[in-house]
Amino acid sequence: MMNEPAAPPAPSFGEALRFWSKLGWISFGGPAGQIAIMHKELVERRRWLSEDHFLHALNFCMLLPGPEAQQLATYLGWRLHGARGGIAAGVLFVLPSAFILLGLSWLYMAGGEVRWIQGIFHGLIPAVIAIVVAAVTRIGSKALKTPALRVLALLAFVAIFFFKAPFVAILLAAAASGFMGGKRFPRQFPAARGHGTTETDGLPRVVLPPAPRASGPRTAGVTLLCLALWWLPVLACGLLGGWQGIHFQQGLFFSKAALVTFGGAYAVLPYVAQMAVEHHGWLGQRQMMGGLGLAESTPGPLIMVLQFVGFVAAWQNPGELPPLLAAILGAAITTWVTFLPCFLFVFLGAPHVEGLRERPALASTLGAITAAVVGVILNLAIWFGWHAVRPVAGTIDGFVVVVAIGAWLAMERFKVGVIPTLGACALLGIAWSMVAPAVG
Repeated sequence: MMNEPAAPPAPSFGEALRFWSKLGWISFGGPAGQIAIMHKELVERRRWLSEDHFLHALNFCMLLPGPEAQQLATYLGWRLHGARGGIAAGVLFVLPSAFILLGLSWLYMAGGEVRWIQGIFHGLIPAVIAIVVAAVTRIGSKALKTPALRVLALLAFVAIFFFKAPFVAILLAAAASGFMGGKRFPRQFPAARGHGTTETDGLPRVVLPPAPRASGPRTAGVTLLCLALWWLPVLACGLLGGWQGIHFQQGLFFSKAALVTFGGAYAVLPYVAQMAVEHHGWLGQRQMMGGLGLAESTPGPLIMVLQFVGFVAAWQNPGELPPLLAAILGAAITTWVTFLPCFLFVFLGAPHVEGLRERPALASTLGAITAAVVGVILNLAIWFGWHAVRPVAGTIDGFVVVVAIGAWLAMERFKVGVIPTLGACALLGIAWSMVAPAVG
């Protein structure tokens, strides 16, 4: 008689820290790719979290303003190791891309050459496509268990892909459908399972300790601490550089953007482009597009393009400071006020969200939201894949198509890990960048 597989031991903080450090360097592909990588590593490979728990956290992060993938990492880090885990996960998710983009921004403004790195990123694109396709398929097969949930996912995809409906509106509509459907048609809108230790694949998951409970003193402490950390640097910019100075104005503008933009980078970019280019005149439209290209080719959240905007805006409006110093300060204050609110939102809401799973009246609602999230992720996957395969209208990037198929086969059929796949694709990208000009 074969022994049943044992649940893996709970990860130590050091072990989780090593994972979050690695994730910051391999999180390519925008939110769809980053969510897919976290799902593959945390749910499938390491089994630190259950499928339902992962999707439960994702549902909540989709409802927040700001970058949902970074918020998801913060939430999961918090659930594994409390506040220090959330801080480590959220910071390390952003830190590598912040340093890489800072260097690339300097090369861009100084007139340097960045083509040497394009081959690596060109090779990583098809690997991310393969990871996203595998994740959407796997998440969908486990979350869409009834015809009603599959229809809900399809409607969510149609609403956002064809009609550009806001993320929040889609998820709220799904929640209402799940709440009413759970009462009238419970078989079509089943209650999502709790955070159990065993999945439908028969493999046990890590048994997590109870989540911290929300309380009045905790809420007040988190709010005051985060608000102080958020606004003290902004006020310091005003006191030291003037209230009309570029750095204080950036602190105000990007703080507002962090509060009013839902749906991550895809929602915030049109707003920032209009305000920074047309209203403030901080940079030109071609510079904005150049920054987007740099942000898309680096790991970390796509919303890191805001750091590029802050860098260029301060470089071109340095005041009495040297341009490079002003630009570094502009990038720093922009990045700070963009991501600090994410920690406030997650740390305030996470204890409340953890308790929702155990309330039967809301379980079918959460299941319906999960179905809609699948449709939203599918939209992100198609958006990223379409722009990767067709970088220029009327052309097809055959290299991306062939390598994406190969990467998918390597991971799904031959069970090659994410890191070896990304490494092999990066090497192929370098090789292709060397031979492509000769072939062309």
